[in-house]
Amino acid sequence: MKIRRFLTLLAVGLAMQANADNYRDNEPLKLEVPEMKIELAGQPKQPTLRLDLTTPEASPKMDFDFFKIKTNPGVKPYKFMDDMTFVGIPLFVAGWAIKGVKGMFAVNRKAEQGGKKNTQLLTDFKTGIDDYTQFFGPAMVVGLKLGGYEGRSDWPRLLASAGASYALMAGFVNGIKYTAKEMRPDGSTANSWPSGHTATAFVGASLLHKEYGLTRSPWWSVAGYGVATATGVVRVLNNRHWISDVMSGAGIGSLSTELGYALMDLAFKGKGLLRNDLVMHSEKPSFFSISMGVGLGGKDLEFESQGQKMGIKFRAATVVDAEGAYFFNKYVGVGGRFRVRAQSAKDFGDFANYVAIEDFDAWSSLQPYYHEAFPGDYYFPIEDAERENYLTYLNKIGFRMDSEQAWNENAPVTDSYGIVKSDHITEFTASAGLYFNLPLGNRFSLGTKALIGRSITQELDVDGYAEGNVKDISYTLSLDNRPGMRLPTGDPLVMLNNLQYPNNTGEKWTDEWEYLTIGAKSSTSFGTGLSLTYRYKSNFSWRVFCDYDYTRKNFTATYDPFHFTQKGMTSGANFLMDAAMMASEDPNSDGLGLQVREYKTRKHMNYVTLGLSFLVNL
Repeated sequence: MKIRRFLTLLAVGLAMQANADNYRDNEPLKLEVPEMKIELAGQPKQPTLRLDLTTPEASPKMDFDFFKIKTNPGVKPYKFMDDMTFVGIPLFVAGWAIKGVKGMFAVNRKAEQGGKKNTQLLTDFKTGIDDYTQFFGPAMVVGLKLGGYEGRSDWPRLLASAGASYALMAGFVNGIKYTAKEMRPDGSTANSWPSGHTATAFVGASLLHKEYGLTRSPWWSVAGYGVATATGVVRVLNNRHWISDVMSGAGIGSLSTELGYALMDLAFKGKGLLRNDLVMHSEKPSFFSISMGVGLGGKDLEFESQGQKMGIKFRAATVVDAEGAYFFNKYVGVGGRFRVRAQSAKDFGDFANYVAIEDFDAWSSLQPYYHEAFPGDYYFPIEDAERENYLTYLNKIGFRMDSEQAWNENAPVTDSYGIVKSDHITEFTASAGLYFNLPLGNRFSLGTKALIGRSITQELDVDGYAEGNVKDISYTLSLDNRPGMRLPTGDPLVMLNNLQYPNNTGEKWTDEWEYLTIGAKSSTSFGTGLSLTYRYKSNFSWRVFCDYDYTRKNFTATYDPFHFTQKGMTSGANFLMDAAMMASEDPNSDGLGLQVREYKTRKHMNYVTLGLSFLVNL
């Protein structure tokens, strides 16, 4: 019985083993397919699903559903003020803080109307590109959206967010403009602070940043904020805004967009969202950034030649940077910075003596040299005027006429003004070196750097223009060897006799020349700084910084205030004027007569820059 049971069990076991062997041979083919299907369909991070997500990008469809709300599944809804950084507030406050007395406005005398006084030489730099670049951001957002390139929001949510952002910006800008009543640099209107163009540009840049920079590629943000920053700089170069206007305008634009999106996040909640923010995982703080700041150092230059000092004062500098660094670990990296630093003239000082700021009367500026060089009636043996000094005699014969028309018909200089080709000294500095980072947590970090580079300077350039009647002066010279009449050098005194007031030759003259240029040789620059970085997204950060830069510059000022006399007088008359100035005791004459003056100085330039950076974390 036991044997039968054993054989029966053995037979059943062998049969099961045989069936198992057959199942083993065939079953993997049956199980492999469903396992692949389940695995591919159930795991969203598999390669097949990523390929499916990118398929529409290869051939995007045009999107004209302006009123249809579309919401993609799995997109995280935003809470009210969930995406706020408040970075616009320090920008606005910085612009407000550096507002100062701006007593010298740039009004071009060539454009005067109704007897308007010229209060400053006006730069000839002018471009209208800023009227278009302010709309770069919204133009890119609309173009990408129409082309079917999905961003953060669908059309209804995007239009509502943009509308709220621009409405808030317009309210802030216009409310402040017509309350503060800040005069523009060109003296045209009292609505300079803050800059509306810059605010508009930064709203557009923030739209591009939120819709595509945060969700598709950080380089959209770089493009938007780069163009917005350039718009602000051009507003300064165009003489339409002060640097304080631009910084405050940038702050208002950024803050208005964040508030606009926060309101729509509250209104739409989870509806109308198409894409989540990009997420990057890197512990290394490598970055690329664009920055805008204000420079506080190196505000004046002083030249000295033959005991005469000539100075020029500058406003706070406009500073724009492009900077990047690659970090080997959390703490140390290498990188570089390209910096543009532009300072505009605030006060031309003694350089404006002969291109008068309010009334450029070049000929009358030379009159004192007659009196200083040949004082008293002894030097002017003129009939019926033996006891009258020279200036009284000029008035007697009608040099100064009551009739403006009569004066203009006979004056040696009938019109004159300055043309500032560039009222900025601009430095371009390229530097490289070590970067250091100290993490303070998940979002904040301190940074510093040690840089060395080369600085190139673009010169300040002021041209002069004058026109009038060519004059001739009749006179004779003689030497006085009488005791006590010799010059301190022992040379005999030159006597001027039979001087006749300048007469018209019947010819007209015009002259345009380089009145003043100030430049510097290239130099080595050293830089460092301290920064605080706030990482508000995995791939974006904001940074406030204080940089210190040092360089030693060799400046040269070439100054030619009397060039017009070469065309305004005959050679004999020009010689007399040159001699009068050289013999004058006036310290401003510096013994150079009518010649070109050249002043040199070496200065240690210590620059401090306060600013804000927008970073793309790499």
